[in-house]
Amino acid sequence: MSPSQPGTATRGTGLAFAYVTSLFFAWGFATSLIDPLIAAVRRVFDLSYTESFLTTFAWFIAYGAASLPAAAVLSRLGYSRAILAALLTMVAGCLIVPVATIVDFYPGILLALFVIASGVTLLQVAANPLVAELGSKKSSHFRLVFSQAFNSLGATVGPWLGAHVLLTGGVFAAGAVVTVATRGESLRSIDFAFLAMAGFFALIAAFIFSARKQINAAAPVHDAAEPVGAAAILKALKSRWAVFGALAIFVYVGSEVAIGNMLTNFLSGPGVLNIPIEAAGKMVALYWGGAMVGRFVGSWLLTRIHAGVLLSICTVVAAALCLIVTQTGGTTAAYAALAVGFFNSIMFPSIFTLTLERSSAPAASTSGLLVFGIIGGALLPLAAAQVADRAGDMHLAFFVPVAGYVLLTLFAVACARTQGRETAEGAASPH
Repeated sequence: MSPSQPGTATRGTGLAFAYVTSLFFAWGFATSLIDPLIAAVRRVFDLSYTESFLTTFAWFIAYGAASLPAAAVLSRLGYSRAILAALLTMVAGCLIVPVATIVDFYPGILLALFVIASGVTLLQVAANPLVAELGSKKSSHFRLVFSQAFNSLGATVGPWLGAHVLLTGGVFAAGAVVTVATRGESLRSIDFAFLAMAGFFALIAAFIFSARKQINAAAPVHDAAEPVGAAAILKALKSRWAVFGALAIFVYVGSEVAIGNMLTNFLSGPGVLNIPIEAAGKMVALYWGGAMVGRFVGSWLLTRIHAGVLLSICTVVAAALCLIVTQTGGTTAAYAALAVGFFNSIMFPSIFTLTLERSSAPAASTSGLLVFGIIGGALLPLAAAQVADRAGDMHLAFFVPVAGYVLLTLFAVACARTQGRETAEGAASPH
């Protein structure tokens, strides 16, 4: 950046930050729609908890399958074109859903979710490090948490709208029984939800296309010498902190998603709130809304409190709330489970930036491994569903996130007790 043009550079970076932040909203909306979808497919296709949670598995396993190709695509296409490719992939995935419902084929819906999530993976690989780079290193925690707040806004809107569309009428109408007619009506509701989402992603793509020049001008220049794909992951695996951070992302995403997936059926249960499933589905918005509020609050706190210390506090409280859920019922268990969302708020962006600061591998390699860790969202929810099916009690399934948050506390304390590479180097320098 030329010293004679600081104002132009700052404005360009600010515009790029705003455009990229809109993507966080888009994938937050898409991801949270799975929560009411689980309750919908469980009733429509007559599935067990484990079978219905395959929707989550299909979504998050894409992070493991697509993160390596995504890094290569980003390197080849650059930021704006890679983001556009991701959004068009998401549109294509949404269009698979009506085909699957017409032939009444549940695995087709799983395929569609995998395709959509593959596009989201590419967005994550591009957007998270891009936001971290669009400004000073000192404020990277603030920027990523602030952008993640808009991810939570999308995640708050998604369950509310999804429950309204997916969990009303058809097999969910008052006194309804599962017949060909009621199943058909519910399947058409699923079609409508995903066709509307396809239109939404297409609009976002048009928005990004119009802003591609600003994004490219503000984006960090890719170092051609840096490895991509499998080579990047292998380089990151040589860094202890990159591996530790990826495990933390694995555990965090798995715990957060397991709770979100369970909430609709959990809250509607007779031992908890005993309310209609649509109302329970809409209440899931409080879980993701808590994360949204927490991220706005957290972005302010992170300018005053060390990220490792704040992360430690949040993980301890989240573990305690999940433990309360396992031991209580009624409104106490319900609101304890919903309150976890607030304390989840700063976890992902804090883990991401704390790891980038400490990893000895290049930022792109570390980012690729961290995104790969999101496959925890495929595996831990299935573990929770297995507990619920075998025990016949969703309360006990909350022991899975309890264990997850205890492990995250270990990561947070380790971060609070160590310095990032740049901080350590600055402290060692006589200048």
